[in-house]
Amino acid sequence: MSEVLDLQAKYTKEIRPELSKELGGLNVHDTPRLDKVVINSGIGKIVNVRRAKSTGQQTEEEMVEDIIEGIALIAGQRPHLIRARKSISGFKLREGTATGLRVTLRGKKMYDFVARLNNVALPRMRDFRGIKVKAVDQNGNLTIGVKESSIFPEVPPSNKQWGLQVTLVTNTEDRKEALELFRKLGVPLQKEEK
Repeated sequence: MSEVLDLQAKYTKEIRPELSKELGGLNVHDTPRLDKVVINSGIGKIVNVRRAKSTGQQTEEEMVEDIIEGIALIAGQRPHLIRARKSISGFKLREGTATGLRVTLRGKKMYDFVARLNNVALPRMRDFRGIKVKAVDQNGNLTIGVKESSIFPEVPPSNKQWGLQVTLVTNTEDRKEALELFRKLGVPLQKEEK
C-alpha cells in the first residue's frame, strides 16, 4: 500500500528549509507559504436556467443543495452561500437570489486539499498539460479554473455539471518566490516560455 502524502509535514520538514536556503537564508516567517485556499463556484446561471425552464425536475433549492453537498465533499467543509445584495435588471438578478458559493480552507484541510488537487483531480482533467505560468498573478496567488466537478472522485455522478475556481493564496508578494513554492508543493506548472 502506498502511504498517504502529508503535504503539511513535507512542507515543514523539507520544502521550507530548501526554500529558505535557495532564497538567501530567509527567516522561517519570511519563507513563502500557503496562507489559504479559496474555492468559489458561481451558481447564478444554473439557477436562472433552471428557473427559465421550470420543468419540475428539480427545484432551485434542491439544485443549490446538490452543489453545496458536492463542494462540501470536495473541500471537507460546508461552503457559504452568497446571495445578491441588490437587484440588477440587466442581468435578470433579484435581491436575495443565490449567486455563488465560497469556502476558505486553512491549516491541515488546506494542505490535504492541495495534495488531492495535485495528485488526483488535475491529472483527471481532459487534455491536461499543466497549469500555465500566467495563472500566477503579480501578488503570488495561483488561480485555477475547473470546468467540470467530475474530476474530483468524491463527487457522485449527476446529470448537471458545475464548475469551480480554486485560488491558492500565498504570504509572499514576489511572483518568482511563489512560483518556486508551487513547484516544490507539486503543483503541475508548465515550463516558462522564454
